[in-house]
Amino acid sequence: MAQGGLVIYHVAVHSDWHDAIGSGEYRVSTLGATLEAVGYIHASERHQVAPTVERFYRGQRDLVVLVIDEERVAADGIEIRREDAGNGELFPHIYGAIRPHWVVSVEDL
Repeated sequence: MAQGGLVIYHVAVHSDWHDAIGSGEYRVSTLGATLEAVGYIHASERHQVAPTVERFYRGQRDLVVLVIDEERVAADGIEIRREDAGNGELFPHIYGAIRPHWVVSVEDL
């Protein structure tokens, strides 16, 4: 886990994450949408993971949760902004591709 304990979570299709390990970066914002199309990669705080899966990934198989160290992201000069999802709840958004060395663990769903 991250030294300072600051981690965020991203729900991913296992095959997309596997492909990213080979290419060196992950560019999927959310199911069916790329970083280029959206402008950032959607992420969650721990308590937001289950509701996110229920709302956006229902019925999807082979999902994993990437546990991302915020300090590693910042060290690479990529910004994370916590922004309103339209309902007053703030979600972390990653303004760049996820690099595999930011991911401290991968959890099966």
